[in-house]
Amino acid sequence: MRNVTRTLLASLITLALGIGAAQAQTALASGGGLGQSWPNATDVSSSPNYHVYVFQRGATRYIQVNDAAGAVRGAFARTPYALVGTPIGKDATRLATPDEPLSGPPASTTGETVYNDGAVQLFVAPQTDGTMRLMLVPVECKNPVECTTRGP
Repeated sequence: MRNVTRTLLASLITLALGIGAAQAQTALASGGGLGQSWPNATDVSSSPNYHVYVFQRGATRYIQVNDAAGAVRGAFARTPYALVGTPIGKDATRLATPDEPLSGPPASTTGETVYNDGAVQLFVAPQTDGTMRLMLVPVECKNPVECTTRGP
């Protein structure tokens, strides 16, 4: 009887671990998608011209911008300590934040707000060469160009 109980208990533990692993994998897959054209996430864009997706892992929030065709233009990471660009998207070298100002020649400053969560605001400014400049600034910042061109 003792062997039957042990075998049954071992089987139940194995089954529980298998179900738990499957649920974790499903949760990861449903919450994933950073860097994808059409991720499995809600589009939170305030603009019909862009798609914005937000992903969270721990205390870091990732904000991804896709154009209307679904091409990934860029993504930012918002940590409790900083706003930084990620190396994701066609315009990954054209991301600007107060913590990582964009250097180089002056860029077009006419942009469109595509996301605002009350803590940060995301602007996209199409450039004359077909690229896009993406700027993520704290909401209290009144001038996104000034906030993303000054030093840290």
